Amino acid sequence: MVTRQVIRTPVGEPVSPSRIPPSPSQTSEKVVATPKIGNPAVVGLAAFGLTTMMLQFYNVGWVGLGPVVWLGLIFGGLAQFIAGLQEQKTGNNFGYVAFTSYGAFWISLGVMFLANTFNILTANSQDVGWFLVAWTMFTIILWFGSMRINGMLALTFTLLLIGFIMLVIGHFGFPIFIVVAAYDLMACALSAWYVMAHLLFHDLFGRDVLPVGKPWIR
Repeated sequence: MVTRQVIRTPVGEPVSPSRIPPSPSQTSEKVVATPKIGNPAVVGLAAFGLTTMMLQFYNVGWVGLGPVVWLGLIFGGLAQFIAGLQEQKTGNNFGYVAFTSYGAFWISLGVMFLANTFNILTANSQDVGWFLVAWTMFTIILWFGSMRINGMLALTFTLLLIGFIMLVIGHFGFPIFIVVAAYDLMACALSAWYVMAHLLFHDLFGRDVLPVGKPWIR
């Protein structure tokens, strides 16, 4: 921002030498640097990828439920939700709705797991299936939107959508699809981390170290 001092006098009033505005060559300009703002997407993608990966470790039987719940509530839920709110300040509607929504997804999923443990408003496999149906429908909207951003993000949402569909099938009587979905969603998590690394390294190196490809839809 450039600020200039302007001196005005009433009409017809003599102008004393001390009140004569300086010539353009003498005008001082004060340049105010705009502070750099971090990109909240790096946190949102980091949280999305890490909690997605951990849940799939649970789905294939490598870890127990505990790490999934706590990581989902704090990192995948709270941190990702906050990242979404920060996206709102940058004017990025896609990041705003994606990170706040999937942050809320992780919070609700973690609370659902806890509630089932204490027999409070329990949800059976079919209930979770319908829960995932709703999220699948929502993800279709973001999937189309991601194809307008870049190729790697579009791949991330494609894998996410496929994973949701297979999880739905798995919760409606075909549990083998939950395991298949787990490996698909591990790839989804890695893809999200790639986009995160692209943003992070671009800022650190000042150039595009990890290309993400052109949008699928123009």
